[in-house]
Amino acid sequence: MAMATTILSLPHLSLPPHRCHHYLPNLTTVPTRVRLGLRTQALGHDMLGDFGARDPFPAEIASGFGEKVLGSGNTEHKILIPNLSALSLSQLDCSPVSPLQPPMSEDDAKELLRKVVGWRLIVGEGGLKLQCLWKLRDYQCGVELINRIYKVVDSAGHFPNLHLEQPNQVRAELCTSSIGGLSMNDFIVAARIDDIKTSDLVPRKRVWA
Repeated sequence: MAMATTILSLPHLSLPPHRCHHYLPNLTTVPTRVRLGLRTQALGHDMLGDFGARDPFPAEIASGFGEKVLGSGNTEHKILIPNLSALSLSQLDCSPVSPLQPPMSEDDAKELLRKVVGWRLIVGEGGLKLQCLWKLRDYQCGVELINRIYKVVDSAGHFPNLHLEQPNQVRAELCTSSIGGLSMNDFIVAARIDDIKTSDLVPRKRVWA
């Protein structure tokens, strides 16, 4: 049985290939397969149509919009140094402390205490101090922690008082004895000690099945 063939005759459009899709005839009555074929022919091989960048208009060039958006070659660039509030204390360097310098006030110390982990303020002989305690797995872990602390603070030139108490506890205290209290150096060293890995030294948690 022979099948009927429908031939559509479309008017010739002498338009640029990339603009032809704006002038497609009304194809609502044409079968879907035929419509797809006609649209493919109209668009050529570019199925996305007329997408992409364009050249700027003369008025845009005259307005100098490129320099306003991208910046010209004469633009001044400044490198801003982060202030203390933006930097981690462990990234700062200890500085010499004059014996004439007053110790840090308790209010300032409480503010900086938020930037270190596990430390507390105590009042001892010689004024305010920072103190931190570690519960470790055994005596050897305590010795290892003390060695790690000394390696970290050696470059700072400001050392804590370290005490190996009981078989498995280490106590660290920081203060600046030359001024009878706390200085910024104490918090810098405390922050560096915070960065020390201790997960392999503390008691292992029991996991119940």
